[in-house]
Amino acid sequence: MDPEARFGVLLTVAYDGARFSGFARQPAARTVAGELDGAVRALDPAASLVRGASRTDAGVHALSQRVAFDTHLDIPPRGWALVLARHLSDEISIVGASRVPPGYDPRGHALHKVYRYLLLRSPVRDPFWRGRAWRVEERLNHLAMQSEATTLVGRHDFRAFRTSTDRRTDTVRTIVRADLFVAADARVLCIEIEGDRFLHRMVRIIVGTLVDVGRDRLESGAIHRGLSTGERRVLGITAPPDGLYLASLTLDDDGQDKWPDHLSVR
Repeated sequence: MDPEARFGVLLTVAYDGARFSGFARQPAARTVAGELDGAVRALDPAASLVRGASRTDAGVHALSQRVAFDTHLDIPPRGWALVLARHLSDEISIVGASRVPPGYDPRGHALHKVYRYLLLRSPVRDPFWRGRAWRVEERLNHLAMQSEATTLVGRHDFRAFRTSTDRRTDTVRTIVRADLFVAADARVLCIEIEGDRFLHRMVRIIVGTLVDVGRDRLESGAIHRGLSTGERRVLGITAPPDGLYLASLTLDDDGQDKWPDHLSVR
């Protein structure tokens, strides 16, 4: 093996974010990226740090995060997925792997993201949904929430739908879908939002606004008012992180065509 050779690996990663301080690495904090870095470097100490396609906040989960890294080891994709699992806690799972060119950064190739938010509609706690869904005790008006959600679809300036720490000047985003549906557990209402890019806590602010409209704490039209005025104060609360999932992430080229040895381990 050529010691100077570099190989790119792209992983599909699922994780329970409850005990992590988010995806992005931080000093003196347990993060998903930090755990993945440690697992990769346990096999190849000279490997690069991992590069994630999307950041998730503390407590937020992922079903299909995409993560790339460079390595000197020429290991088949399935081998990476299976061997890395031995160096990761059971809160993180490698569910797919493929080869990509060295230096591949999935963040620059992301086309669409789907976020899913779960609401547990119940007057009593359910320990099996703890940390997995936001429990809402009040009765929700689903029709009002769905009507409100349709306002999101299209290309809009979402500057009102972000935290004060988000200093990005480009706040225009495109939402292609905003749906509400009941899960297999009839107490659980799912909100799915698909778009090209998202601002910091944008989905949680959207969900909090939909819930406040649904429980009659906000007048209908709140989403429209937020889009037209750009003012955070006209919107609802920021939903807690517990019920938020990065459900899927579409890349413009994840290597499946260029690298025929792509292999999912789902």
